[in-house]
Amino acid sequence: MVKRTSLAGNECPIARALDVFGDWWSLLIIRDALIGRRRFGEFQASLGLAKNILATRLRSLVERGILKMVPASDGSAYQEYVPTPKGHGIFPILVALRQWSEEFDEDPDEIATTLVDREKGKPVKKLALYSQDGRMLSAVDTALKFRPTAKRTRRASA
Repeated sequence: MVKRTSLAGNECPIARALDVFGDWWSLLIIRDALIGRRRFGEFQASLGLAKNILATRLRSLVERGILKMVPASDGSAYQEYVPTPKGHGIFPILVALRQWSEEFDEDPDEIATTLVDREKGKPVKKLALYSQDGRMLSAVDTALKFRPTAKRTRRASA
């Protein structure tokens, strides 16, 4: 297996995040955990992923503090994978990816689900970025600014 280049020490926060959960299998495992899947077999059935790849990704997500292993909720000898606060922090990222796909997918009618507010049953609003004073921002309205405390080793990007 080809070893991936680590982005853990990169100055760019996007690169650092991708180092933690950047492959699609990991993001799909996190998605499944956030919607309530807990057991190895549930992840495998949902994703159709080979056992060895799934085991490697789950182990990595546990080591990185995104999922944790807990005793099975039914009292059996099995372990379950549950999202940690760090794992729950990925939810807005998954929503942003979902909403991007819903807007730009070539075949949006093939998308099987809609994200809704559980209490009201209504679709959630599109995520947006706001300034401190409440203005909605786009990419052209933002800029990168170096933090004085940051240790610079590489050129920073988004």
